[in-house]
Amino acid sequence: MKKLSILFLIALAVTVFTSCGDGVQREPGRVYMPDMGYSRAYETYSMTAEQKAELLKKGIHFSNEPVAGTIKRGELFPFLLTKDPAGDSTNYVASKAVKNPLTSMDTVEAERLYLVNCGICHGPKLDGNGPLYKGGDGPFPAKPATLVGDPRYEAMPEGQMYYSVTYGKNKMGSYASQLSTTRRWMVIAYIKSKQTAGKSTGGSSAGADSTAKK
Repeated sequence: MKKLSILFLIALAVTVFTSCGDGVQREPGRVYMPDMGYSRAYETYSMTAEQKAELLKKGIHFSNEPVAGTIKRGELFPFLLTKDPAGDSTNYVASKAVKNPLTSMDTVEAERLYLVNCGICHGPKLDGNGPLYKGGDGPFPAKPATLVGDPRYEAMPEGQMYYSVTYGKNKMGSYASQLSTTRRWMVIAYIKSKQTAGKSTGGSSAGADSTAKK
């Protein structure tokens, strides 16, 4: 019995030693359909110039740049009007005819995007009194546009707003690098919803005042 115990311990020690050694075969050997087990694809933007050169030596012309006109999955179609040259306003005027392609959106996310990107100038209440103006006490000497309450901006079409956000207008710079096309349209839809709500609230207040006077 004692000999069996000793033999068992020796066998166990050998097993543990060999399993932890460097001689363990880590390759699975033959693989059925290796292309499925080991991808040969190259990720976009991941290839270096040296790797491209090596492929070119083999007669493989590879570019990791997306094809011109490529649209990100889930993204809206691009804005086809380009920025007007200095002194021209052809595309700015033409943008009036462009409609918001969004049929639905996350209103909470749209509000967040507005507050993060636009509220600092135009104010959380869209009254042009953001932290940068602060009633005239902020670093901006001129008040930003009043998006709710000013007939000029309430009458501005969605496409023209999108043009301004995309390319910049007057003192406002472009937000194309901060907001995707979808998010830009979300912000504009949020602004338009607040403008509509402001009009209805104003109308209700006026009606209430006139009723009270009677």
